[in-house]
Amino acid sequence: MSGEARTDVEAVEAANAALYDAVERGDLDALADSWLGGEISVVHPGWPVLTGRDEVLRSYALIMANTEYIQFFLTDVEVSVAGDTALVTCTENILSGGPAEEDGSAGPLVGGLVVATNVFRRTEDGRWRVWAHHGSPVLVEEEEDDAAGGDEGIDGVGGEGGTLL
Repeated sequence: MSGEARTDVEAVEAANAALYDAVERGDLDALADSWLGGEISVVHPGWPVLTGRDEVLRSYALIMANTEYIQFFLTDVEVSVAGDTALVTCTENILSGGPAEEDGSAGPLVGGLVVATNVFRRTEDGRWRVWAHHGSPVLVEEEEDDAAGGDEGIDGVGGEGGTLL
């Protein structure tokens, strides 16, 4: 791999990390700076496709306003650069929590897995910015409780039970 290509990959990796960091910190200004202007799109797990800068940023503002705590542990990160476009695929190992309990203790934490595709474009100033994000929930296997009986899978045909996160 050439030095320039390696530099592009590192720059895209940094831009990808900055995107998740902005969400973790609840910093909508930094998040907005991570995205291109104009026709962008996002698919959050379980949501319809949202297009346009206003809709995309509004969706993140809603998520941030309704999430007390969120942390992403990215694994399986793969970066591919072709000219001024870059593709990042990764697994988002998400830990999130709601509001604190009445007694002031931390609220419950919930884990989830999402596979994500982030598409970046290089702007005229040389910065990599997000053009599109698509996140899909991952089906994970759950331990079956012997008292629940049966070994039907999620499709009712058989196998281990599972749940979508």
